[in-house]
Amino acid sequence: MAASDLIDLSGLIDDAKCFALVRQHRWPEDVRCLVCDSLAVIRDGHDDTRPCRQRDRCKACSGRFDDLTGTVLAGHHQPLRVWVLCLYVMGLNLSNRQIALELGLDASDVQAMTERLRCRKLAGAPGRGTLEKDKPPILGLIQRGGQVVRRMLANVQQATIKPIIKAAVTEGTLIHTDEYSIYARLPAWGYGHKTVCHGRGEYARDEDGDGFCEVHVNTIEGFWSLLRSWLRPHRGISQDKLPLYLGFFQFVHNARRRGKALFGALIAGLVA
Repeated sequence: MAASDLIDLSGLIDDAKCFALVRQHRWPEDVRCLVCDSLAVIRDGHDDTRPCRQRDRCKACSGRFDDLTGTVLAGHHQPLRVWVLCLYVMGLNLSNRQIALELGLDASDVQAMTERLRCRKLAGAPGRGTLEKDKPPILGLIQRGGQVVRRMLANVQQATIKPIIKAAVTEGTLIHTDEYSIYARLPAWGYGHKTVCHGRGEYARDEDGDGFCEVHVNTIEGFWSLLRSWLRPHRGISQDKLPLYLGFFQFVHNARRRGKALFGALIAGLVA
């Protein structure tokens, strides 16, 4: 395939949404000063060359910073959407040469970008399932054939997952899970709930006898498999960077789903 036949992937993703994603995951509650950690931060305009890049100023210490200050993405000329796509295709185990072709970049630029994105540290002791040990649990919610929501958790308590589920899933929805006890209160929260018991070797169940196993969690399991494969080249990333990596993957996954739906609607309109 000639380079001219490739789709310009960077043109399919909006820079503003990428900056909003960074800001959301960097400061999930309130923006804090990078110098003195004060909450007395006000907006201070936008970058002259990148209008979507928000500037901030601290009223306590007069420190100035923006969305990317102190990150591996600061000080580089490539648009943020290009970094997002580069991070995504790195997870597909493409070579730097292939990435350069896909994104329409010079090989030397891609080399510098991938080296920068692979800079990482392991900031915790070995262990599992705790935020303190740098191996936080991750909750995933996915609609079959639709969008996904995932959140990094401090713990796996019901009080932690309830507001996430309430914000993402309409009451009355039927939710399928495995047998983990954390989901036991879903009916009390207003949801239908069916489980499969992986501990007994059950992975799908046909409840109505029509030959179709409608009770399963294979959709989210498939998503986890894709996520693990995508994260593998970046293993060892520190805890503070993990939400951003996860957010990028969710963003691209959902963008692809929306793009597929829009393309299907367009084709349907053309043949109608």
